[in-house]
Amino acid sequence: MRYPPHPTTPALGTVLVTGGAGFIGRSLAAAMASAAQRWVAVDNLNPRTHGTDPQVPLPSGAHLVVADITRAQTWDELLGEWTPDLVIHLAAETDTGLSLEHATRFADVNVGGTAAMLDAFTRHGTRPAHVLLASSRAVYGEGMWREVATGRRFSPGQRSHQQLLAGHWDFPGSEPLPAVAGETMPHPTSIYGATKLAQESFLSSWSCARDVPLTVLRLQNVYGPGQSLLNPYTGLLPLLVQRAARGESLEVYEDGAMRRDFVHIADVTRAFAAACAEPPATSVRTLDIGCGVGAPILDVAETISATMGGGSPHVTGAFRDGDVRHTWCTTDAAEHELGWRPEIAWHEGIAAYARWYLADHEEDPA
Repeated sequence: MRYPPHPTTPALGTVLVTGGAGFIGRSLAAAMASAAQRWVAVDNLNPRTHGTDPQVPLPSGAHLVVADITRAQTWDELLGEWTPDLVIHLAAETDTGLSLEHATRFADVNVGGTAAMLDAFTRHGTRPAHVLLASSRAVYGEGMWREVATGRRFSPGQRSHQQLLAGHWDFPGSEPLPAVAGETMPHPTSIYGATKLAQESFLSSWSCARDVPLTVLRLQNVYGPGQSLLNPYTGLLPLLVQRAARGESLEVYEDGAMRRDFVHIADVTRAFAAACAEPPATSVRTLDIGCGVGAPILDVAETISATMGGGSPHVTGAFRDGDVRHTWCTTDAAEHELGWRPEIAWHEGIAAYARWYLADHEEDPA
């Protein structure tokens, strides 16, 4: 498939990217590093994502610092050598289910790492011209729903374990609404989502006090070629394509009707590039970045099976505590603010992703 071109990125000074060797970080470097005077990626190269012998395909001119962002020494060494004009904060522990079992680690990295960065900025008198945060749709939790009979909007909160055990997937008499930053009240239902909302709060408080423009991009489910397949918690699509390549019937949780917004890495990269080109006029700007469509997971699994020649998906009725029922967003604000809109439809992008996996793993699909 042909991907839309990246917008022209104006000349950048020194760009510091936390988590810069990850999936999104590598894509940003490939598209934007040539426009930067210096591109510094700091990453701990977690073996769970990068393997035990990581090969990081950053472009020439991008400088990789292997370090832990939760340590003050890391930041003192970084800021002692570079003064960033633009900071792109991507580093985070991810996955809703895993966060329930490793709350301390998620808090240490996502919240503690952000706090360590801000403390270091204060120690070194660093005031970037612009900070961008990769936040998550997980901050919304179940988002807003609407009663069909009355039109009343409400936030249902988290589905309980007993509710899920009974197979009561939805909220009776109601329909879900898309997330809209500034209108949909954040109400995370996972520890991961709570840590991402804390990142937003920390950065917003600091940025307003220091008069540093902040852009928060609340990303939906990002996918695409180059996504890590080593980490079992990297997302639903890598798990499905690996099982389909082995000829397995794909397991679909709940009743298969839950919806997710899958946004292609090419579209996400364009969104970051557009945000860098247009810093916010106000102190804090929060935008939703997604495909703008909630795709039923059973339809996603059927698309992958049809593309890869696997068995038909089957609905299991299993569930994960902390998972939300439906999530997708509108992209009107991003189009208005950045001139950006998603270009790759979920079914087209996911089929291409499945073909990429087959081509990249012809000899050993496992």
